[in-house]
Amino acid sequence: MIFTVTLNPAVDKTVVINDFRVDSVNRVSSMRMDAGGKGINVSKVIKSLGGRSRAMGILGGFAGRYIKKYLDDMGVENDFVFISGETRTNLKVIDARNKTNTDINEPGPAVSEYDLEILKNKLLDQVGNGSIVVFSGSVPDNTDKDIYFRWISAVKKKGATAILDADGELLKKGIEAGPYLVKPNIYELGRLFGTDVRDAGQASKYAELLVRNHGIGMVVVSMGAKGALFADASKVVLVHAPKVDVQSTVGAGDSMVAALAYSIDNGLDFESTIRLAAAAAGANVMTSGSQPAELSVIRELESCVTFEYLSGA
Repeated sequence: MIFTVTLNPAVDKTVVINDFRVDSVNRVSSMRMDAGGKGINVSKVIKSLGGRSRAMGILGGFAGRYIKKYLDDMGVENDFVFISGETRTNLKVIDARNKTNTDINEPGPAVSEYDLEILKNKLLDQVGNGSIVVFSGSVPDNTDKDIYFRWISAVKKKGATAILDADGELLKKGIEAGPYLVKPNIYELGRLFGTDVRDAGQASKYAELLVRNHGIGMVVVSMGAKGALFADASKVVLVHAPKVDVQSTVGAGDSMVAALAYSIDNGLDFESTIRLAAAAAGANVMTSGSQPAELSVIRELESCVTFEYLSGA
């Protein structure tokens, strides 16, 4: 069973504005709303892949109830803790004419240690040997940045496999708990090591350091149009991104994480895993907003994925 943890979810409001201009009146040509937050996006894509997950996290207010109903209607299992605050709404502005994507993200409500402890206990009561737990995204501003470290350590003690997709201090402290898999993008990887990572060669060096020094089973570095890098203790592979018509890049990394969690849960071999992960990310950017791609599109793209072994072939 896959569990996704989203401590700072959001309603994603995506608007399309052709020729978007700052300091000007802009008119929306289309709009959609989706349940969002990185872990929730992962659960949505797992559903599209035909897998099963349980979305967990913190919700509040009207936006929180909207997310809960959205997932219920979609058939995604969920078990949230509700608080008195209001779940945030994130605005995504897509300018198809100028090919830009602008995110305006709210900080989200404060969450008490009491509510976080309730959620952690809910999670620990349900996970065990064979469980996969995905920790991803930001956390409320008043939350300690070692929370992923503490929770990853706790689920590992229950025999679960942990996946981490975070940035900044959350990533830096989280990797110290030795999750099985981490998925930074190329910019997050650079920030982790205090440098600019510009290409696959540099990404390979730092990914191998993470594997060697932190007991991480696999590091996956998403690099946008440059593809993705997969590194474990014995090999490094560069996967080339399939050529697609980009509608929105929102949630592409989440789709990759979903495919990775699904692959682990279903025991897929390494090359099948990287094909599915790259195809899921490619299919996602062909959709508007943070809606999951159709399985048929993902399967079609799988045959277009190419890769090369940089080491360990």
